Amino acid sequence: MTTLWATIIVIGVLVTVHELGHFLAARSVGVRVDRFSIGFPPRLITFTSIDGGWLFRFYFYMRNENKLTWSPIIEKTIGKGNRKGSKTEYCLAIVPLGGYVKMAGIIDESLDENITYAEDELMSKSSLQQAWVMSAGVIMNILLAFVLFTGVAKYMGIPELSDEPVIAQLVPGMPAEANDLQVGDIILEIDNETIDTWTDISTRIHTKPNAPIILKIKRDTEVFDIAINTEYQIAVIEGKVDTLGAIGIIQNYSYRPIGFAEAIKTGSIATANSFGMIIMSLAMLTSGDASIKDIGGPIMIAQLAGETARAGWTALLTFMALISCNLAFINILPIPGLDGGHILIIVIEGLLRRKLTIKTRMVIQQVGMAFLLLLVATVIVNDISRLFG
Repeated sequence: MTTLWATIIVIGVLVTVHELGHFLAARSVGVRVDRFSIGFPPRLITFTSIDGGWLFRFYFYMRNENKLTWSPIIEKTIGKGNRKGSKTEYCLAIVPLGGYVKMAGIIDESLDENITYAEDELMSKSSLQQAWVMSAGVIMNILLAFVLFTGVAKYMGIPELSDEPVIAQLVPGMPAEANDLQVGDIILEIDNETIDTWTDISTRIHTKPNAPIILKIKRDTEVFDIAINTEYQIAVIEGKVDTLGAIGIIQNYSYRPIGFAEAIKTGSIATANSFGMIIMSLAMLTSGDASIKDIGGPIMIAQLAGETARAGWTALLTFMALISCNLAFINILPIPGLDGGHILIIVIEGLLRRKLTIKTRMVIQQVGMAFLLLLVATVIVNDISRLFG
């Protein structure tokens, strides 16, 4: 249950914030928005802005000519003076994993080619205005990541690691826990080599993945040896994937309270570092240091959302910030079907000094959608393979 609600929160918030960016930007330049939906169809509750008020609808199954159809079972007009309606339908849909904005005059994943270049359609706006609308979702995701990183930093403070060779935490399921090491144990030696700092521990263990080692432990007044077999963990060091030894122990740390200015600085650095990690991952894919099989999709996100939620709200919000950066980066890529693909077409039209035909845009969109579907299928296969083995 924790994994389910954490996934709904993470994906629902991130996609809704992204689409809210497009919605606000579209309205700011006079583009008509036909629908703003939180969640995916079928619709459950809608409020449509009409002249003189709002039209409320509640949807459910109803019998129509001896058939059950999903239709509005409650419909009511809510008056609000002489206001002029925008005709936008604000929708709460059944599937809570995301949302979408349907703007007038755009060829999106719906492949709707009913474009007339009317004044309130996106196609009729200037190149700069179009680029603003298409990039606003990415901007909102970056801002969300920055706000989350900043908020967590202000609430938690800055972590300061202790270099004392004292075990502060044990990782469940790892060799240290299995071999009865305890919180508070002091590591004196590893393989008869003296240990003075936690850095010494890391240096000795990391160089011995899947290997037997002997620890000399001090527990209260007792000193004794423990033989233990290390496991391994994958780490990226200077852009290269390496296999490091690990036994599942964590050093002591404390949090130093910080002010708002330092929290903003920390949030900015964390946001920039998140994009740095994404770029480094892509570099590893192209260099062969990482494989396409390492890419995760919605199932991996759900698993990680559940794990971080169980670790606490700060861990979940930090994870949400990281995924927000990933969503922003992916969407700005110049691939047809993504926001970056739309911006690429805008740039091409600017260089050509003419609009591409609707037919050409449709073909480009279809090619992009085919590529994205292939990518989605690949990451889902990766997720399933990872899930079962």
